[in-house]
Amino acid sequence: MAYHEPMIELVGLGKTFESKNSYVKALEDINLTIHEGEIFGIIGLSGAGKSTLVRCINYLERPTTGRVIFDKIDLSEVQDYELLKIRQSMGMIFQQFNLLMQRNTLDNICFPLEIAGISKRDATKRAYELLEVVGLTDKAKAYPAQLSGGQKQRVAIARALATKPKVLLCDEATSALDPTTTRSILDLLRDINKSLGITIVVITHEMSVIEEICNRVAIIDASRIAEVGDVEEVFMRPKSKIAKQLVFSGANHIESFVGEDKCRIIFDGRTSFEPVIANMVLECRTPVNILFADTKDIDGKAFGQMVIQLPEDETSKKRIFAYLETNKIPHEEVI
Repeated sequence: MAYHEPMIELVGLGKTFESKNSYVKALEDINLTIHEGEIFGIIGLSGAGKSTLVRCINYLERPTTGRVIFDKIDLSEVQDYELLKIRQSMGMIFQQFNLLMQRNTLDNICFPLEIAGISKRDATKRAYELLEVVGLTDKAKAYPAQLSGGQKQRVAIARALATKPKVLLCDEATSALDPTTTRSILDLLRDINKSLGITIVVITHEMSVIEEICNRVAIIDASRIAEVGDVEEVFMRPKSKIAKQLVFSGANHIESFVGEDKCRIIFDGRTSFEPVIANMVLECRTPVNILFADTKDIDGKAFGQMVIQLPEDETSKKRIFAYLETNKIPHEEVI
């Protein structure tokens, strides 16, 4: 994508926490540029410094060294009252939603507007507009306890947008949500980025979130930036050790495959574009081992056979045979 002007610049940023007998370096020599209008991801393992970094961006934590330049303003040079005003240009959403339980949806969204001194009438009007943006017009009078996790996060997003920010900071915003709800929240954030032009910074430990929504990514490791680049480039060709560890985690790696039974799958003219084995593995949620394959593509149709080794687990085997039968894929057990 073509990048616009820098929205956030971090220059030599460092943060040290001091206790009675020790110092802890949470961040060290962080240099990053996040451009206007992009969705930028920051990923790392637990304890890498991600949350400290996002709190330094909006100056909830004052960096020990270095500078944060937000929309061409060096935050280290502004007075506290100016900083409060600037923070209204940075919306923030959290893992645990942080809604006020005694306030209904409408009043939760109005809350930052009240603090900003906006009249009740104008705040209510703005809140209803935002309820439409996040698809919750029917939940204006509902309280957080009456909402699902996804609905709470939508309210939190609406609240974060109330003061018309230039940047939305998302700190593990989908970690508490199931995969389907996560996808819907990410779709909403993408729509907000596109329709309102808001720069979005996504802090997460989940690779799938970065892949789904971000244009560029920074990988943070042991308080430092290990790698920065376009998501596709970093994920396809990771250079740093931590990037390789995150991208190729080995979480689904199988050292050896155990199973005596085999199955021959016959390809008798199905379209070559149908990923039969891939779909079977995904649907049945169990791996298979391909022992032999002899298939040909003739005019976009697949002919031939494939012999697969089945898992030892009886339930998984039954699931595979049921899948093949249901989808009318010719097959037979082989000795």
